Amino acid sequence: MISKLKEIKSRHIREVRGKGLLIGIELVKEAGGARRFCEGLMEKGLLCKETHETVIRMAPPLIIQRDDVDWALEKFRTVFRELD
Repeated sequence: MISKLKEIKSRHIREVRGKGLLIGIELVKEAGGARRFCEGLMEKGLLCKETHETVIRMAPPLIIQRDDVDWALEKFRTVFRELD
């Protein structure tokens, strides 16, 4: 999942990092805060948490299915495209 998130091209993403399924997407300060991205994801049915104002934190269940991962990645692509 981390490698696929790193493929998302957005001027707002500074770094994607994590271990296993504990993932953080750090945004640049000019992105306007992680909250607006988390709210955009929530509108699409994906819950994430903003941390330290500039990080989107994800912690999906360890039993997540591949179809669910693909669905979530598409929501991320959509929200970053819409807010870019």
